[in-house]
Amino acid sequence: EFYQHGSLVAQVPAWDLVLGGGAPVYHRKTKKPDYLSKIESFYQRHISNPDRLKPVCLQLLQSPNIASKRWIYEQYDGTVRTNSIHTVQKSDAAITRIKNTNKALCLTTDCNSAYVYLDPNIGAQIAVAEAARNIVCSGGRPVAITNCLNFGNPYNPEVYWQFTEAIKGMGTACRFFDTPVTGGNVSFYNQTVLDDKIIPVYPTPTIGMMGILDDLSNKITLDFKQAGDVIFVLGRVPDAFSYSEYLSIFHQITHAPVPYLNLSEEKKIHEAIYSLQSLHIIQSAHDISEGGVFIALLESAMQGGLGFKIRTPKGLRSDLFLFSEDQGRVIISVKNQDVDTLIQQLDQLSVSYLKLGQVSNQTMQVNDEDFGIVADWQALDHHYLSNILD
Repeated sequence: EFYQHGSLVAQVPAWDLVLGGGAPVYHRKTKKPDYLSKIESFYQRHISNPDRLKPVCLQLLQSPNIASKRWIYEQYDGTVRTNSIHTVQKSDAAITRIKNTNKALCLTTDCNSAYVYLDPNIGAQIAVAEAARNIVCSGGRPVAITNCLNFGNPYNPEVYWQFTEAIKGMGTACRFFDTPVTGGNVSFYNQTVLDDKIIPVYPTPTIGMMGILDDLSNKITLDFKQAGDVIFVLGRVPDAFSYSEYLSIFHQITHAPVPYLNLSEEKKIHEAIYSLQSLHIIQSAHDISEGGVFIALLESAMQGGLGFKIRTPKGLRSDLFLFSEDQGRVIISVKNQDVDTLIQQLDQLSVSYLKLGQVSNQTMQVNDEDFGIVADWQALDHHYLSNILD
């Protein structure tokens, strides 16, 4: 349905444009990739527990998948005709105001191709779910997506299996979140040659999602606001290792189960954030993704220059808690006087949560280990990637 100035000017049934309109349907040969059998041999008891956490965190921060890309994106226009309103206090999604209104668009792109490589269906669902989580953590409501589907040679049965499974996963998540696919593109034949063998890229169904922020006063940013604020993790506590940057970089394990995902739990997190923001008690919100809890905390700390002091749950390996990339989790901070209200709201919505610690002035501490000052981590994060590329 096409509207102009509030009036319906055109109406074209989607079915007529696609299958009903005679669009071709391909039925190509597919084959489940042999490499998936390596996941079955994953045994988490073989994962050694590091003696100290800080060296692991420093190594994680220097991963190209985690290190700041500001060296690249700050070379471009950061205001975009004065419509960008998140250049100082950043949110999980880009926020672009709609002039002459109190509304804004929330925009994000997401995809972890390693997840899709390990499980194309669940991996694609995660891409949609993380995009929605970024929109929600910015104060908006997810509306629709576009996509950029990047795969290898479709005549390779294993590649085409990845493609078909990723499409199914994307559809499942989009129907769940009610975010229709308004368009997109497909890019095949992305591959290289190594030792006379053709190697396809990791399957990468990139999701571009748009959300609507109805009232700019409800905008949420990711930076910690003041020392003494209380930090919570919303979502379940991980109970087993799955694929993560930590396993890949520190333990050289690239074939492990895909991170945990439960779309219903994701939706509960969304409703919790909407409820809390309606009470204006959220000081900051940041989704947990690559790098796990620690990287999410660090990014919130570096954005505002404030540190944190946290303690991991007793009876659970610290590396599992800090670096797991299980989905459906968000770091939030609230003022001390709002903690009781927060807990009451979360209990009413049956959302799992954990009180993690508090925001500090400039220092960071995990359990009893001193992690130094935020400024030193900022310097490493801001310059690491540019130094490599230079």
